[in-house]
Amino acid sequence: MSTGRSALADAVERLEVEERQRAARSLLRNPLLTPSGPDPAVFVLVRRHGPWLRDWFTNEAGWTLQVASGLARLRKLPSALGDATRPAIAEKANAPFSRRRYALLCLVLAALERADAQVTLGRLAERVLSLASEPRLVAAGFSFTLGPREDRIDVVAVVRLLISKRVLVKVAGDEQAYVNDTGDALYDVDRHVLSGLLVARRGPSLVNAGDFESRLSALAFELVPDSTESRNRALRQALTRRLLDDAVVYLEDLNAEERNYLTSQRPFLLARITEATGLVPEIRAEGIALLDPSGEATDLRMPEEGTQGHATLLVAERLAGTLKQQGEIAVPLADLHAAMAAWVQEYRSYWRKETRDPGAEIGLCRLAVDRLEALGLVRRADGAVVPRPALARFGYQPPTLGAVQQELL
Repeated sequence: MSTGRSALADAVERLEVEERQRAARSLLRNPLLTPSGPDPAVFVLVRRHGPWLRDWFTNEAGWTLQVASGLARLRKLPSALGDATRPAIAEKANAPFSRRRYALLCLVLAALERADAQVTLGRLAERVLSLASEPRLVAAGFSFTLGPREDRIDVVAVVRLLISKRVLVKVAGDEQAYVNDTGDALYDVDRHVLSGLLVARRGPSLVNAGDFESRLSALAFELVPDSTESRNRALRQALTRRLLDDAVVYLEDLNAEERNYLTSQRPFLLARITEATGLVPEIRAEGIALLDPSGEATDLRMPEEGTQGHATLLVAERLAGTLKQQGEIAVPLADLHAAMAAWVQEYRSYWRKETRDPGAEIGLCRLAVDRLEALGLVRRADGAVVPRPALARFGYQPPTLGAVQQELL
């Protein structure tokens, strides 16, 4: 009987560990979860293991986790404040947010703070128009008039982002009708989710620094007591954040203090992360990557299907060949544009029709390099692209192209 009870206890313990790991991985990919999505089943797991997850993220990464009946919010401060490789994406256009759209996002959130429980897209845009006339915005060169069609498109892109984050829930109408000036859309405002969006260690109203970089640093600044224990704790948390948040952590990107700590504490550090998340460390001379066999923590995949996925794979293969033959040398973007133009002709029967438009190869290259840079596989350098060591770990084979895999329409 004791053996049976022991086996049952072991099975229960394994299940509990697997649930915690799945919840942790899902929070890394989607730091904001609600009962309605993006994964209701994971939300239940996060609530079930909330105290354990809260303690682990606080102690190991310095991130706070809020778990309530309608919201689970992991407040992830980025490992590098200057990293611009993973912007918000306008879903339908698959284009990164511009500085203008980020400014509009802030104005839309400010308007929603004062909105009723329901708001129309037209009324929301009018409130943004009023906020945009603030003298300091005008002095900074920001302009928003709702006159040009592009202004409506920008507002819709912001609204769709907030729909994806469950801040807004569509009740009726259509955003495209608003863009075409033929209709409107109505939304419920989830104030619980809205209040959980901001991630900062200090309130913005308390920040008086001058330029943008200084204000950003002030928002994320954490005072570390002057003791060996506190400094080591801060180093451990900073390295854990990088390992969890970045696709690859290169030793050359760390300062001397971080490299020394990682060298001496690597087994302990990686064991703690692996135990909590189920991620698998891959250690190379150049650095460390945490692999995700489940795919649950992965927001950017390599490779992906479709025209852009194939184009990205071809660019990666070209750059990996350069890396293996010549090392980390700069490859001019013009060379990649020329190669992409040739691939457009070679795969014209399988790629989307618009890729044959004049200059389409430039856009395809930009999106490919954006993806590779976000994955830590390349870096940009003055009109060129430099392949990084992790790019060599991929094995490339010609993709399988079939008659059913056509994107001409």
